Formats: sequence, structure tokens, C-alpha cells
Amino acid sequence: MTTSTTQPAASDASSPNQSPTRTWLPVAAVAVTLVLWASAFVAIRHLGHDFSPGALSLGRVLIGSLCLGVVALSRGVPRPSGREWVSIIAIGVLWFGVYNVALNEGERRVDAGTAAMLIQVSPVLVALLAAIFLKERFTVFLVVGLALAFGGVAVISLSTSSGADRDLVGVGLCLVSAVVYSVSLILQKPLVARLPAVHVTWLACTVGAIACLPFAPTLISETADAPASSIAWVVYLGVFPTAIAFTTYAFALKSMSASNLGVTTYLVPPITIVLGLIFLSEAPPAIAYVGGALALVGVAVARRKPRTMAQIPPPPA
Repeated sequence: MTTSTTQPAASDASSPNQSPTRTWLPVAAVAVTLVLWASAFVAIRHLGHDFSPGALSLGRVLIGSLCLGVVALSRGVPRPSGREWVSIIAIGVLWFGVYNVALNEGERRVDAGTAAMLIQVSPVLVALLAAIFLKERFTVFLVVGLALAFGGVAVISLSTSSGADRDLVGVGLCLVSAVVYSVSLILQKPLVARLPAVHVTWLACTVGAIACLPFAPTLISETADAPASSIAWVVYLGVFPTAIAFTTYAFALKSMSASNLGVTTYLVPPITIVLGLIFLSEAPPAIAYVGGALALVGVAVARRKPRTMAQIPPPPA
């Protein structure tokens, strides 16, 4: 897959008829993706006062499903097999359901920058799960990276806990999001080998919306009480970080290798921290930066393994 994503870029570069804009469009798509995913952490943190975790999850994935459906259906009607439907349903419940609810609740307890750093350990978890379930061999890099990443998580946990269990619960919930996201990617890997990624994402997002329907009465009630600005932020989460960011990521993947694109997500935590300072006037505790750096070093070390895992996309917000 990595070869197929890099070859078109090479042929485009050698074409005398290539438009000058084609060289910067993938870079622009990456930039849009990173900023939108980082902004999602800030928006979730901001909305914690007006929307409960379940209601916010339903609002976001419902809007995201509608937007993704427009794009997906314009490319044809997906036809998954029965076995593929089982995986899609599992991904929808885990990634778009449990992931969002746990992250939303976690960000009521820890700041946006800390949440972004915790979620970034998911590539290490993906590598570990792939070694267990996809029969990819364990390597020294994986073991060392796993130790470093969770050492970083431990430091972040200590930095956010000032004698209260509340912050530790927030760290735990963010880690739950990272775990279910990692499991979802292991399930998604064989699906996108046969089905278009946008179809898989749309179907899973729709399943997630269905799974979150029990929160519909709460969403209706909280929407009625919420200010217009907060409702607009919920719409923003569904349209931009969910629908548009996935689309720009897929566009960038056509012209860049997945491994190179994946590395760029290390910029999500620092972008989130800057946005948190600007819009929320908050930042992680000082020692959390040390933990975040240690976790990202662990991710980088763990990624030095067989190429198949380099094709796994990064975690969104």
C-alpha cells in the first residue's frame, strides 16, 4: 500500500502538464487535517460546560455521518460482505461511540493538551495489537517504545494528580479512548484493502450515531438550554474535525507515503496546547510536557518496525 501511495506522486512530479498547485495541495491538506484534529480537543474541552459526554458524542457523529454520507454516496453505494459488516459495526461502536464518550468525559477532567498527548500513545498500542493479532513479530523497538510511552503516561498521570482521583480518572478515560481506537484500526486494516476508506468511515460513523441514540433525549434537552455559540461548536465538531479532516487526510494520502504522513501527527499535541492557550487560557502542568515528550519518543521508537504498521493512520480527536 505504501508503494501505491508514493508512485502517483512520483508520476505527477515528472509530468510536464502538472499544475503548479499540485505540489502544495497535499501539504495544505495535511496542515488542514492537523489543525482541525487539534482544534477538536479544544472544542470538546470548551463544550464540557454545556453538553454531557454522551449528548456531545451523538451530536458530533450524527452531523459527521450526514456530511460523510454526501461524499461517500457520490462515489457509489458501498457493498460490504456479511463478515465486513461485523467489523464495521464493531468499529462504529468502539471508535465513534466509546472513543468519543470516553474522550469527552476525560476532557472534563484534564486539559485539552494533556488529552492530546495521551491519545498519541495509540500508535504503540496498535503496534502491540498487530504483533498479537496480525502475527507481526515483536521487536526490541516495540518493547522499548512501549516502555517509554507508558513511562510518559505515568509522568503525565503524576503531573495531573494533585491528591485528587478526579484527574487520574480523566487520564484513564483518555487511555480508554486510545485503546478502543487502536483496536478499531486493527479491525479496519483489512476493510480498507477492499473498500474505499470514505465508505468505511461513513458506515462506521453512522453505526456510532446509532449506538449513541440512547443519548438523544439528553442531547435535545441540552441543546434547548445551550447558547447558540455552543451549538455552533457541536456542528463544527461534526463538519470539520470529523468529516472534512478525514477527507483532507485521505487526499493527502494519495500523494504522500502513509509513513511520512503518520509522523506529522506528532504535531497535534503542540498545536492543541497553543490553541488551548489562545481559546481556553489553559495549558498542561509543566511536568506533563516531560511526560508527553517521553511518550512521543516511545511512539517514534515503536514505529521502527515492519512497514505494514507504517500504513496505519494516526488518531483523530
